[in-house]
Amino acid sequence: MTRCGSIAVVGAPNAGKSTLVNAIVGQKVAIVSPKVQTTRQRLVGIAIHDQAQMLLVDTPGIFTPRRRLDRAMVKAAWDGAGEADVIALVVDAKAGLKGEVPAIIEGLKSRREAKLLVLNKVDICVKERLLALAAEANALLPFDKIFFISATTGDGVAELKAALASRLPEGPWHYPEDQLTAATTRLMAAELTREQLYLQLSAELPYAATIETETWEERRDGSVAIRQQIIIERDSQKAIVLGKGGARIRSIGEAARAAIAELLGVKVHLFLHVKVKADWGEDRSLYSAVGLDFVD
Repeated sequence: MTRCGSIAVVGAPNAGKSTLVNAIVGQKVAIVSPKVQTTRQRLVGIAIHDQAQMLLVDTPGIFTPRRRLDRAMVKAAWDGAGEADVIALVVDAKAGLKGEVPAIIEGLKSRREAKLLVLNKVDICVKERLLALAAEANALLPFDKIFFISATTGDGVAELKAALASRLPEGPWHYPEDQLTAATTRLMAAELTREQLYLQLSAELPYAATIETETWEERRDGSVAIRQQIIIERDSQKAIVLGKGGARIRSIGEAARAAIAELLGVKVHLFLHVKVKADWGEDRSLYSAVGLDFVD
C-alpha cells in the first residue's frame, strides 16, 4: 500500500528549514542564504521513502510581521501548517527556545496533526544542552517524537525522513516518481536569481527585493531566453546591485544563469535589469506571481 501526504516544515527564520527540505529531497529545490526570511512562499519539495511520497512544504519563517509582505509570508507559513498531515517544527538548537519559537509552539497546540520536533544544527551547538532543550520544548507541547539533526551535514536526516514517511496516510501518489518539486520552472528560475542576489549582496541589500520574470522564450535550438527584473525599493540600492561598471550584476547573472541551466537541463540566456519601485510591496500582481496572498 502506498502512502502520500504533506509535511509542513515550520519554524522561526534561519532555523534551517530550506536546508532540511533540500536534504530530505536529495536535491536543491529551495533557495538558501544566510539572510533571514529568504523563503517567502510555500514551496513543495517531493521525496520518496519506501512506498511513501512525501510532499514537503517549505514555509517562510514565522516572525512578528510589520508590513504587508511580512503578513503575507507569515500567513503562507500558517496556511502550510493548516493543510498538512504532519508538522515538523524546526528549531535552531544553538539558539534554543528564543525569539519567536515559544509563540510558534503555542500556535501549534491546537493542531491535531502529528507534530515532530526537529532540533537542527546539532553539529555547532553544545551537546550537553540538547537533552535539556528537548525537555524544555516538550514541557511546552508534548511532541510525538524529537529528532536531533544537522541538515547541513546530513546527520540524523535519514531517521527523520523515515519517521515522517511512516506517519503519512495511505493513498496514491500525487506526482510522478521522478518529480522533485511542485513549483513551476518559471518560479524556480526567479528564486535562483533571488538567491544569488542575497548571496552576493547579503550585507548591503535589504531583504525586500524581488525578481519578476518578464519574458520566457523557448528557442528553436532548444535553449531558453529569460528576461528578469530585479525590483528594489530605493535609487540608492541600484548602484549596489549594478556594482562598479556593472560587475556585480554580471556576476549575479552568470551564477544565476548556471543554476537555472542546471535546473532546466538546457542552455540558458539570462538578461537582467534593475527597476526601482518604492511601493512594490503594495503591488498585488507581484504577490500572485510568487504564490503569496495579498493580505490586509
